[in-house]
Amino acid sequence: MSAFKELVFSGVQPTGNLHLGNYLGAIKRFVEMQARDAQCLYCVVDMHAITLWQDPAALKGQIREVTAAFLAAGIDPKRSIVFNQSQVPQHAELAWIFNCVARLGWLNRMTQFKDKAGKDRENASVGLYAYPVLMAADILAYRATHVPVGEDQKQHLELTRDIAQKFNNDFSDSIAAHGHDAGDGFFPVTEPLIGGPAARVMSLRDGTKKMSKSDASDNSRINLTDDADAIAAKVRKAKTDPDALPSEVAGLSGRPEADNLVGIFAALKDVSREDVLRDYGGAQFSAFKGALVELAVETLAPLGAEMKRLVADPAEIDAVLADGAERAEAIAAPTLDAVKDIVGFVRRTRLHAVR
Repeated sequence: MSAFKELVFSGVQPTGNLHLGNYLGAIKRFVEMQARDAQCLYCVVDMHAITLWQDPAALKGQIREVTAAFLAAGIDPKRSIVFNQSQVPQHAELAWIFNCVARLGWLNRMTQFKDKAGKDRENASVGLYAYPVLMAADILAYRATHVPVGEDQKQHLELTRDIAQKFNNDFSDSIAAHGHDAGDGFFPVTEPLIGGPAARVMSLRDGTKKMSKSDASDNSRINLTDDADAIAAKVRKAKTDPDALPSEVAGLSGRPEADNLVGIFAALKDVSREDVLRDYGGAQFSAFKGALVELAVETLAPLGAEMKRLVADPAEIDAVLADGAERAEAIAAPTLDAVKDIVGFVRRTRLHAVR
């Protein structure tokens, strides 16, 4: 399948207004993973996006904006595979097979569906309910060995592992009959890659809530397309408490806003919280925020400017996505063909054109 020791898969939903949390929790890590001895596939998961209604005209722009963020942050589309999910049909086909492997009780335990559906669950889409099964197909279509996940996706990855194991057990005889090592199973039990110092970035207005594109206050987040002035203003307005920064990490306990800003600084600087407090412990927030403004503007303003340049040239983005989809399908198609053989489908014979 690949000359690499690992295959890493991850995706980002194109639902608009990418922010600092998306960058530090996902996109920045994607760039770092290019240095691993791994084939990296980074997917704009547009099929997941429509589990909640999306404006079709806006969705096209949002798919391109996420792709632009990948490229602007430093993902190399020649080194990694960058594509959007809907261009690779094996995701949807494998998801249906997995729908017949996954158990209703497993999906009933998924807390994210309960959170997103709210009280009116009867009016939620079937797609929202089956979202984790499609996520399993996203990962296992490439037989990915590793997936970077945040805390909110750990349960979904556990479901992916359960589906892989049940498929391997249910079809063990057929797996062996078709020349695969039934002892190891056809699908790998994918391992999580848990995030670094700011994998969970909180709101700048309330340190107990996750930074979110849906928050009514634009000052609660730093958007990746914000310019230098907007970034600086939002950091300076970020909620804090009256006490000076502690000299040790334990001193951040019970101080969610202080902990959030220290975590953001650490992630942007690629240092630990301990390192940040070694330099700024005892300082007032006015001084610390000044340093954070400088660091955030230096890091994020060029990224936002490059995103805007790329979005202004959709043909360049579309070419990256088309090339990535072709390369992704070259991996996913043999996987799905093997799965069809294993479950007992009669596959269409591919006829070569007569010259």
